[in-house]
Amino acid sequence: MFNVTPFAAQEIMAAAERSGVEGMALRVAARRGPDGGIEYGMGFDDEREDDQAARFDTLTVLVGAPSRGLLADTVLDFVEVEPGRFDFVFAPAHETTGGDRGSTAPAAERGGCGSGGCSGCSG
Repeated sequence: MFNVTPFAAQEIMAAAERSGVEGMALRVAARRGPDGGIEYGMGFDDEREDDQAARFDTLTVLVGAPSRGLLADTVLDFVEVEPGRFDFVFAPAHETTGGDRGSTAPAAERGGCGSGGCSGCSG
């Protein structure tokens, strides 16, 4: 099951407020890239018929059918990727701590938002 840490949910809700899209759901997607790795993306969107919706506090996260298998047992976290710079990362559930400040494992070990789709939420 896909999960979102409390710290990531807090940052996503703040991004929604800054963007004027409070109340919209966050769509999370994944696909295989040309190198065989997984590319991730996310953005605010409306719910569709084939979506699986999950609630994390006041945040609704949508996952479409094509992404479900790739996102199973994945956690969206918000972590310090280098000193003073935080970003969203997607990681296998066993590699995150889910603490108040996100995971402590180095971002390079967890894999980041390879598709660049995260910029809509971290800015």
